Amino acid sequence: MDYNEAGDMKKGYDKAIIRRLFAYAKPYVLWIAFSLILLIGVVGVELLRPILIGSAVDDMISKYDTPYIMVDQNQKGAISIDNIYVMEDKKGNHPEAKKARIIYDETYKKPYFLAVDLTQDELDMMKDVSEVKAKADGYYVTYQDTTQNVIQLEEKDIQALRKSQINGLIRITIIFLVVLIAGLLVGYFQNIILHYTGQKIIYNIRNEVFSHIQSLSIRFFNNNPVGKLVTRVTNDTETLNEMYTSVIVNSVKSVLMLIGITIMMFVLEWRLTLVIFLVIPFIILASLAFRHYSKKFYREVRTRVAAINTFLSEHISGMRIVQIFSQEEQKMEEFDKANNDLKKSHLKQLIIFGIYRPTMYFLYVVGLSIVLGVGGYMVIKGSMSIGKLIIFIQYISTFFDPIQQLAEQFNILQAAMASAEKIFTLLDEEDKIENQPNTLQLENVKGEIQFKDVWFAYNEEEWVLKDVSFNVKPGETVAFVGATGAGKTSILNLLSRYYDIQKGEIFLDGHPIKDLELKQLRSHIGQMLQDVFLFTGDIKSNIRLKEEGISDDQIKEASQYVNAHQFISKLPDKYNEKVLERGATFSAGQRQLLSFARTLAFDPSILILDEATANIDTETELLIQDALYKLMEGRTTLVVAHRLSTIQHADKIIVLHKGRIKETGTHQELLAKKGIYHNLYKLQYQEINAYNE
Repeated sequence: MDYNEAGDMKKGYDKAIIRRLFAYAKPYVLWIAFSLILLIGVVGVELLRPILIGSAVDDMISKYDTPYIMVDQNQKGAISIDNIYVMEDKKGNHPEAKKARIIYDETYKKPYFLAVDLTQDELDMMKDVSEVKAKADGYYVTYQDTTQNVIQLEEKDIQALRKSQINGLIRITIIFLVVLIAGLLVGYFQNIILHYTGQKIIYNIRNEVFSHIQSLSIRFFNNNPVGKLVTRVTNDTETLNEMYTSVIVNSVKSVLMLIGITIMMFVLEWRLTLVIFLVIPFIILASLAFRHYSKKFYREVRTRVAAINTFLSEHISGMRIVQIFSQEEQKMEEFDKANNDLKKSHLKQLIIFGIYRPTMYFLYVVGLSIVLGVGGYMVIKGSMSIGKLIIFIQYISTFFDPIQQLAEQFNILQAAMASAEKIFTLLDEEDKIENQPNTLQLENVKGEIQFKDVWFAYNEEEWVLKDVSFNVKPGETVAFVGATGAGKTSILNLLSRYYDIQKGEIFLDGHPIKDLELKQLRSHIGQMLQDVFLFTGDIKSNIRLKEEGISDDQIKEASQYVNAHQFISKLPDKYNEKVLERGATFSAGQRQLLSFARTLAFDPSILILDEATANIDTETELLIQDALYKLMEGRTTLVVAHRLSTIQHADKIIVLHKGRIKETGTHQELLAKKGIYHNLYKLQYQEINAYNE
């Protein structure tokens, strides 16, 4: 997969991103399918509701012009109105019977009248009568030069005559409520299933991202800010969560609604539907333009969010330095610039959306105007019923809702695509140390170390170590000294395979370390650094580090052995004392003693000490030195120290200069050589004397 210079996937690779995103959903395909089936039910309910309303209007509410057949009063189902017997069935089995029709006139308080004793032709002509006139002896209507007396219906007459329609209206109302409740229940379960599935998918993605981050080499973390990585695991995965739980299914729902509404409108009145669809080309053009600019601005927003998170992570962690050097104003200016850039990106995004949505609303109003104008004309001409017009009005409103929802979902989709690009860029990062096939398992590690013709560079051809070779016997203490940048710390990092060498070989107990399983290799090496890192939690959890095989008694025993128990026992909660981020409430010496207890609890065969006693007060240093001697007993130990007084008793001292080994020997042997070590020792001795004076 190709990436641009910013580390994002190039345009045109959206299909590849989508395929990778759907791969995470594959284990839950049955749940998603079930959710989609429920979704079809939800769409069906929404399409059915306008039909029920239209049917109620056409078949029940506006049935005042229904023709009736006059029958004998003994006829079953006959209704008596002023001794005129009428049966509610225009398809009665009495073709010789006279007909009657209800006439509706809004000019009267009681606008229902009944014209009786009609022929079939009169019955048809009476359908268009819209005005009833009063005369001395009652009411009449006139049609085609014919006058027909009509009877004003009382409330009880209307109820009797329209009993079946009232019952039908009640029946439709009940059906409407049942359909509404069923739709709500189906929608509820569909949402529950969908969000459950989405959370499972995001849970797996977060785990995969964090697991991959842990597998990357130290080089990767040196080149990538923490804030950027935090954004990947939190913000970006949460954006994907919205896609899985909202965009996918809701987009399907919107598409189904559009298809369903289109089919229903064509079935109801295809001519009016074709006229309405004149606005479709404008909808397509507006949507394509919005898609183009929205995609661009969403990518920009995600980049700005990562940048501001990176800035915050770095400067909040380094706030002490900011305040020491009074850089608050300068850093505020930098933050204001990053914040302003993010604001501008958001405003661009809001402007394009602010243009698109009113455009869609305008097109909706145009479509509604077409329905009211053309549809109203068709109702007046008698080619379409009022009920159908009401259905069209509801459908045209519902037709534009899914389009606007698709626009909003497209925004979320673009955010998800941008986030997915960032996540997959990280997951495709191959800068990591991996186990070789068929790794060896060492049951017991003696601690014999050998570097053979080792060449190493952090950056290509910029060699930090050049042809380095040395041997360390089991239980031996070897110290590395030299100027800054000589390669001392690099040797310690290479032994634990935080980096892989370019040339040569490193052996542990006679086996190349590349052939050993990484976890096992590092479990036999206890590394103690100058800057001790403690995690949020308590003292016990920082010593145990989730290794349940280490009991509370072992933690206490290790702490007593390395002199950490003395200060722990004075704390209010002792081993349950809360530890803040990075152990900020403990002194440097206390943090160092806790790191010793942690190392001893894991019982490694090899110790690595990288300036472990630097910047410690004298009293604490005595405790640390005592703890170190205890820890080093019976273990192979590699030490890096700038203070040469701390390594005088080492079994071997290796002097490095510009990546090469220049001298090897004991403290006394190296002093006798009058070489680099002698010069370093003499220089430090003079500095100490000058300081004491």
